[in-house]
Amino acid sequence: MMGAKYVMKTIDLSGLYQDLALLADLQSYEQQAIQLAGQGNEVVLTGAAPVWMYLGIAHALHGKVKRLVYRSPVTGDVEIFNHDPF
Repeated sequence: MMGAKYVMKTIDLSGLYQDLALLADLQSYEQQAIQLAGQGNEVVLTGAAPVWMYLGIAHALHGKVKRLVYRSPVTGDVEIFNHDPF
């Protein structure tokens, strides 16, 4: 009997924009992150990006991914939410 496949996806937010992240483009960044994350996966957000981008993308991924983690070079992994019942 095979168990569920464990999928951890890492999204580097600095790869979603060029030179300067623009608040006016937040919806585009959110859509890119949703596509990269897939459905029901565990996702790590990392990379240089403004806090409003992290917050917007975290909100957009809620209900779409099982678990969300922020990976900081200073603090390490910080769990944002975990909807895995196990």
